[in-house]
Amino acid sequence: MAEILMKAAAFVAIILMGYLLRKKGFFKEEDFHVLSKIVLKITLPAAIVANFSGAQVEASLLILSLLGLGGGVIMMGGGWLAAGKNREEKSFFILNSSGYNIGNFTMPFAQSFLGPAGVITTSFFDTGNSFICLGGAYSVAQMVKNGEGKISLIPILKTLIRSVPFDAYVLMTVLSLLHLTLPAPVITFSGVISGANAFMAMLMMGVGFKISGDTSQKGKIVKILALRYSISIAIAAALYFFMPLPLEYRQALAILPLSPIASAAPASTADMKSDFGLASAVNSISIVISIVLITAVLLVVL
Repeated sequence: MAEILMKAAAFVAIILMGYLLRKKGFFKEEDFHVLSKIVLKITLPAAIVANFSGAQVEASLLILSLLGLGGGVIMMGGGWLAAGKNREEKSFFILNSSGYNIGNFTMPFAQSFLGPAGVITTSFFDTGNSFICLGGAYSVAQMVKNGEGKISLIPILKTLIRSVPFDAYVLMTVLSLLHLTLPAPVITFSGVISGANAFMAMLMMGVGFKISGDTSQKGKIVKILALRYSISIAIAAALYFFMPLPLEYRQALAILPLSPIASAAPASTADMKSDFGLASAVNSISIVISIVLITAVLLVVL
């Protein structure tokens, strides 16, 4: 228990350090995008490669990707039902209550606490989740806002193909299913870089932490987060207690639905010409809630 609390406290301290360094001018607001590129295009893919290498992956584990996709669909449905009749509000709720920030946030927890099996579970789950985060939720929200009747899959697929973590997930899954491995120097190189992923991801979260928006909209913030985490807790409990998988996989499934809202949600909200400030506030507060919930669950399941 003490080790879990100390590691979780270290993660919080790194986030706080990033936030304070930005406040003091060490980091500028635009540095968040640089750190994000380092994590998404270098350290996270390296972590995926390092943790998949040598792991025995069965085809049956592909169902975990469907769970990641299904969780996002449930969240979008919940957002649609919870919002009022106004199409603008419905689209905002759909976009800002769905998707899981796994690569930047939950993967470091999996790396630190759950070992290779936990990282593999997280990777498969995030592969399905990517369809929601990298275009699915945005496409549905845009469709609802504009009153259109169909979703275009082409932009989603193009975004996925350009995503380095998604490409790493697919590559390592295929190699694992074929019982093939990358050359030893590549694995060693990836292992060294992956060691920086947890620090870089948490530092990035701190630099990007920002609460803005109209304070009169506190009711919307509470409504979205209450919806988000009531559904998430129910999904996490169902996956942990009822999925017919070994304990080491179910431990990861117990924390994945508790991940913060997708980090792309505020940017997608801005692209949709909706309330970016409110989206940023919801997103940042979800980080704090997720830290508390994931730490509490790890104390119970480990």
